Amino acid sequence: MEETLKIINQMVDEGVIEGYAIGGAVAAIYYLEPFDTADLDIFIQVNVGDSDLTPLAPVYNYLSERGYLAKREFIYIGGLPVQFLPVYSPLTEEAMEKAQTITYARITTRVMRPEHLVAIMLDTGRPKDYLRISMFLEQGALNLRQLLAILRRHGLTKKWQDNEYRFKL
Repeated sequence: MEETLKIINQMVDEGVIEGYAIGGAVAAIYYLEPFDTADLDIFIQVNVGDSDLTPLAPVYNYLSERGYLAKREFIYIGGLPVQFLPVYSPLTEEAMEKAQTITYARITTRVMRPEHLVAIMLDTGRPKDYLRISMFLEQGALNLRQLLAILRRHGLTKKWQDNEYRFKL
């Protein structure tokens, strides 16, 4: 993972992406007991023109020029499959902006906060997302008051209430 984070930080330094935050399962593992995951989700802000229909093109071009291979939706960096996801909603934009800065193997990186991760999981609504939400609650790995405020801001309160039975301890 060290090589992956170094390359992503280099992409920020060189202006390929404006910023990033680790999301998805790897971010969840930062707060929870470890579990298996296949890839690293990197939410990014890219600087593209209004007419650009391929916001990830600069990322793929930059990495392919350096010998990193793309396979399906992943780019393999240091043997790790990485999925780059442009921020796609006010929720993911806020999650990226409020991500916390951490150090991993002496490399500075950014990880989405648990409350934002849970809100994104709720919004996505896949069965594995509901299981992970339960894990956050069972392990006391989030601030429920902050989560509820995020859900209110992003119109997800009803979805939470409709699915809360899935998360009861």
